[in-house]
Amino acid sequence: MDISLALGGGGAKGNSHIGVIRRLTNEGYRIQAVAGTSFGGLVAVLYAAGYSADEIERIFSDVDQSRLYRREPQDGPALLGLAGVRKWLRDVVGDKTFEDLKIPCAVTAVDIHSSNEVILASGFLKDAILATIALPGIFPPHKINEWVLMDGGVLDPVPVSVARMLAPDLPVVAVVLTDSLQAPVRAYHLPMPSILPRSIMDRISRMNFAQAFDIFMRAVDLSGRSVAYYRLQVDAPEVIVRPEVQHLSLLDKVNVREVVRLGETAVERALPELERVTSWVNRLGRKLVKVLR
Repeated sequence: MDISLALGGGGAKGNSHIGVIRRLTNEGYRIQAVAGTSFGGLVAVLYAAGYSADEIERIFSDVDQSRLYRREPQDGPALLGLAGVRKWLRDVVGDKTFEDLKIPCAVTAVDIHSSNEVILASGFLKDAILATIALPGIFPPHKINEWVLMDGGVLDPVPVSVARMLAPDLPVVAVVLTDSLQAPVRAYHLPMPSILPRSIMDRISRMNFAQAFDIFMRAVDLSGRSVAYYRLQVDAPEVIVRPEVQHLSLLDKVNVREVVRLGETAVERALPELERVTSWVNRLGRKLVKVLR
């Protein structure tokens, strides 16, 4: 059965997208278009570029997560930089563009100046990825043409409408990584180099700046949950897959394989709904064929 996929943002939680893709394809679902934002945008681009779920997992497992967020002099205002990510992207996607992709794909970002959502579906893949993952205040915004872009999840944490635009006739499977509105908000900690002694890390965590960061990130978390909830109500994907990744924070260093398994498990829970939706679409398609004949 052909489907379109919408991959939501969630930082380190986004590794679960790999498991979702693997289990869907193993079950015989054919992903014909994919839209994503933030980490979901990164996975969407790699999958559309022809990487299998196994290959994406291997790529993410091999990267040194502690080296991704180094700052460079040209980085804009942000707590962390993306120097390591830029170098990694040169190795993974090089100078490929959206024209090189195997299936339709788009990622979303938000222009700081106009406050509008920007759908990126042309140009260099590395630029689109750097824009869609630019979490405000955490990573520097990325400039493309006249836009200064930040994470698309600010306005739409799961780009269902974009996935539907890419493939209007296909059911949309939305992968949601934000917590429910009822779930308690976890504490956030400043990302710090692992080489620091534990005593220094504990001291930094008690500083006013670290506590302010915690409060700010909790507010971002709550806002993201609310936006995701209302957008999903409006955009109404045919199926929602929700991996249980609530224990993870955006910038956690994770065991990629363990998070991937959470995505596979989430699809297992969603299979009855997937089968119901796809069988209904098949029946509808057969009826339309009869009418046209």
